[in-house]
Amino acid sequence: MSFIAVIDYDMGNLHSACKGLEKAGVTPKVTDSAEDIAQAAGIVLPGVGSFDPAMQHLRSRNLVDPIKDAIAAKKPFLGICLGLQILFDASEEGEEPGLGIIPGMVRRFHSEPDLTIPHMGWNQLEFTQPNLSLWQGLETHPYVYFVHSYYVDPIDNNMTAATVTHGTQTVTAAIAFDNLIAVQFHPEKSSDDGLKILSNFVSLVTK
Repeated sequence: MSFIAVIDYDMGNLHSACKGLEKAGVTPKVTDSAEDIAQAAGIVLPGVGSFDPAMQHLRSRNLVDPIKDAIAAKKPFLGICLGLQILFDASEEGEEPGLGIIPGMVRRFHSEPDLTIPHMGWNQLEFTQPNLSLWQGLETHPYVYFVHSYYVDPIDNNMTAATVTHGTQTVTAAIAFDNLIAVQFHPEKSSDDGLKILSNFVSLVTK
């Protein structure tokens, strides 16, 4: 029977991600097993916390190659928050190399007068890939929930699926290419719009 694997690497509230997926109509399997990742119909890589510990935990659990293999095999893949950032080459937050799946860097927000860091709370998306299946059924500028001090800066801006503006800085809020989708915000904490996004991802996995 097909299933969605939620990767467990001790970096985040898996309960929230799983509850969101359950509300979207599936029962996910929380796992750190390479075999499960290989057999899954779709993959979710959540994450909350810091870049270096995340990469250290992935490497200690021998999960780097299974994640890369799943993406190369064109499985539907959804990265969430830190699960987006570690797909990049490296981060200004730490010293560890990232997974290197998306060329580019993770950067810290520039200080501005009255700018709050971390960027925390509800903010509006600006779609740069408006026809992306993940956005189906959403309003043009939906509000979603963010908690982050660092943002992703892809080398290829065509990979950016949505942006968000914090202060005067407009940064990438979502990446999409081929089978890979990854978002900086937390769909599992983003009310009805977030649930719709998760439901759209589930539809990609089960179609």
